[in-house]
Amino acid sequence: MKSPRAFGRAVVAAVALVAVLGAASLGAGSTAPPQPTAAPVPAPSAPGTAQFTVLLDAGAEGAGARDAAVAAVEAAGGHVLRENAAVGALVVEAPVAGFVERVSAAQGIFGATPARPIGSTAATGPRGAVPAGGNRDGQGPAGLDPLDTRLWGLSMIKADAARAQQPGDPRVHVGILDTGIDASNPDLAPNLDVGLSRNFVTDIPTDPTGGELDGPCEFDGCVDPPDHDGGGHGTHVAGTVAAAANGSGLSGVAPGVTLVNIRAGQDAGLFFLQPVVDALTYGADIGLDVINMSFYVDPWRYNCTDNPADSSESQIAQRTIIEAMTRALEYAHGKGVTLVGSLGNEREDLGRPGTDRDSPNYPPGAAYDRAIDNASCVDLPVEGPHVIGVSAVGPSGAKAEYSNYGTEQISVAAPGGSASAGRVEDLILSSYPQHVLQESGDVDAQGEVTPQGAAQGVQKACQGSACGYYSYLQGTSMAAPHVSGVAALVVSEHGTEDPQHPGQLTMAPEAVEQALTASAAQVACPAPGAPGAGAPCEGDPAFNGHYGHGIVDALAALTAPTS
Repeated sequence: MKSPRAFGRAVVAAVALVAVLGAASLGAGSTAPPQPTAAPVPAPSAPGTAQFTVLLDAGAEGAGARDAAVAAVEAAGGHVLRENAAVGALVVEAPVAGFVERVSAAQGIFGATPARPIGSTAATGPRGAVPAGGNRDGQGPAGLDPLDTRLWGLSMIKADAARAQQPGDPRVHVGILDTGIDASNPDLAPNLDVGLSRNFVTDIPTDPTGGELDGPCEFDGCVDPPDHDGGGHGTHVAGTVAAAANGSGLSGVAPGVTLVNIRAGQDAGLFFLQPVVDALTYGADIGLDVINMSFYVDPWRYNCTDNPADSSESQIAQRTIIEAMTRALEYAHGKGVTLVGSLGNEREDLGRPGTDRDSPNYPPGAAYDRAIDNASCVDLPVEGPHVIGVSAVGPSGAKAEYSNYGTEQISVAAPGGSASAGRVEDLILSSYPQHVLQESGDVDAQGEVTPQGAAQGVQKACQGSACGYYSYLQGTSMAAPHVSGVAALVVSEHGTEDPQHPGQLTMAPEAVEQALTASAAQVACPAPGAPGAGAPCEGDPAFNGHYGHGIVDALAALTAPTS
């Protein structure tokens, strides 16, 4: 059973639930487009050792620099497993004790950080699939699906109206950098390119304390296939972006575009550095147009360069995460990727952070209080370069109570749901894996929605014998994919043939962002006593800390300036 970890970028499920989705890891990539081979999967480490990301100094190029770095790794007691040349990173196995500080002291090495969590990776065998039954939904209005009547967010951003002009071009590719995509859902299967999809993580059943992390492995070697989602979060995000308009279930903001699963999240919702960087550089190399990032890089909610509360080793690790993520985001942007990130769910002004009491969130029990200095600490990836930061609003259009905000990083706002009125319908409905709903008791062994699931608003829709399941969640994790979907529509409308990737479209990410921000529906800061007024709001209707340039507008974005 997978751990129901709170998603640091998503406020999870039902009515009263405000949760949180976490972290990432570092990865595969090269300056040339990669061949469709398997994703690099970390092998289990020997007892007393772990895998680390070792980052070379910026500008340290060529065989000589790499050879010197390898020699430094070996002198510090490690050996190189592989490398990500796109960001100048080596993935290394080395003794746990003292390696970070030893190797970081070597000339030519920027720093090092654990590449993946330490835990058991013993396979427990595949988990059997449960057959599903049910009846076909009635068809909805032309161009919409039956459950679209529950998608108030689709209407708020005028994606339903935009569909008549531009439903999305399959030559536009959107990467879902998350926990995976469940291709058994008939709304996702038509749009998912399984051949391009990759999984950059290995499931880890237990954490170092012996507690459950990802839970028992479903597949041999603890490696999920690229059309599977062990957590559910990625499937929900993918449905909002591009669930197919096929007369059943529901449809996404851009139902005609192509989805690519670039999985970097554990089933439990943790995103460690190595898989995240691998996913970003791989996605850039295969020509993705948009990458959605509804998470923060674990184990630090804020990565700080020299926080006095942190040990020397932790400071080195966080500086390495900041530099590696900066390089990966710059690399993706330079390859034409529009990067979209969620602002987070801590009710915090990202320009005025307070005390971080949640970090490090792995291993369990390791967190301690840290006063956060805005000048030297960043929330990644959303505060990284070129990332379009998204806050969440509820059905009223007011900033959701949980959503982070602030003029420093916000770009636009989008529907993320709000449980403040106690109605599940005020959250965001999207696709969700059947097996995860069965584990939580919302769907039974026969594939029927249980009374518990019905109370949470779980839906089921079938096309013949193939059934899809849908669940309500809330969070900035749900807001970001609305923006990613609109970005995909903009590329569909204005993109040009990609000379590096025949059969795909491309568009400068600066032009995509301009279309999104110039066309957003402006919203003023709330008046005293109005919904959302509990959080300070700076700025005017043209740009403020709650809504940025405004709530994203799909119809207006299609005709917005894109110079």
